Amino acid sequence: MKNTRLAIVRQKYRPDGGAERFISRALEALDNHALELNIITRQWSGESRPDWHVHICNPMKWGRVSRERGFAHAARHCWQQERFDLVQSHERIAGCDIFRAGDGVHKVWLEQRARIIPAYQRWLTPLSRYHRYVLDAEKQMFHSPALKKIICNSLMVKHDIMRCYQVPEDKFALIYNAIDSVGFYPATPDQRRQGRRQLSIPDESCALIYVGSGFERKGLKAAITAVAATDRYLIIVGQDKQHDKYRALAQSLGCLSRVRFAGMQKNVLPFYHAADALILPTLYDPFPNVILEAMACGLPVITSHSCGGAEFIEQDQQGFVCDALDINMLEQFAGAIRPLSLDPKRGIAARQRVEQCTPARLSEQLIQLYQQLLPG
Repeated sequence: MKNTRLAIVRQKYRPDGGAERFISRALEALDNHALELNIITRQWSGESRPDWHVHICNPMKWGRVSRERGFAHAARHCWQQERFDLVQSHERIAGCDIFRAGDGVHKVWLEQRARIIPAYQRWLTPLSRYHRYVLDAEKQMFHSPALKKIICNSLMVKHDIMRCYQVPEDKFALIYNAIDSVGFYPATPDQRRQGRRQLSIPDESCALIYVGSGFERKGLKAAITAVAATDRYLIIVGQDKQHDKYRALAQSLGCLSRVRFAGMQKNVLPFYHAADALILPTLYDPFPNVILEAMACGLPVITSHSCGGAEFIEQDQQGFVCDALDINMLEQFAGAIRPLSLDPKRGIAARQRVEQCTPARLSEQLIQLYQQLLPG
């Protein structure tokens, strides 16, 4: 793979984003493999190295559709002009060699979203210029003759793409995200006590943690409602414009005294250490990194069938899985969780399940994929 020029496309780098963490880990993993690494982006705010080449494509924009279309045209022009050996896009842009479907399938997200929005919004969705643009871009990209491989981080997303766009199975590469199981590890008793002290959570109680921004899609309403029916505490790490609405929900359900809104956190580890399980009844999520982080910390997981991370969970082994809107089951599962000090078996099984998802394994799979696609 000497002198291979690889371009990775991501419109906006957000250090806390799941796709961006995949990119940064991939770049680090590939750094010693004789690749010339290029990033095509509108905005790069992450760590870079002298031998990484960042190509800024930031055309004028006048709204969401203009932003998406403008970046797609600029990014495509950049890679055509530079004549890279491989182009791996994390955006829905026809003409790339590899597409990583880290954001899932927009068509499926709209199907899931239709379950929770009012009837008038369901009627308006097909009229939205933005949704029409994204659906058209998605279709063009999956049907592009230039597309050689689709990287999926879950079988769920692979099956969604095959169902919605009739893409043949040989186009797919299943590559799970990596987790640093040295950086994410189970809490010691002292770390657990310290984390709880900072959050004013009693040592003997059971606490669940929810991690994610975009509260509606990731199911915070269902998590709060389920916890309200138990005596569990809930730690919420993340941000959303509708923060006050969810605080009011907890108040109305009588559980606000047991809910801790922690906001965005650069270091989530102490919050995992204060918890006994992760609850993430997400409406649609390809495979959130928080699942891997929590499991590496020895936390069982309560999540939904519409989360790719459910593939790592056997019922009542590493946690529980149910429909995102099945509040009764979520309540039962929340009630079934016990403090890890009293019931460690699920946490042990959770950590063992993700130990194979190493950065070295991610690097090996990506290098094999690139070797497969490069001529000669």
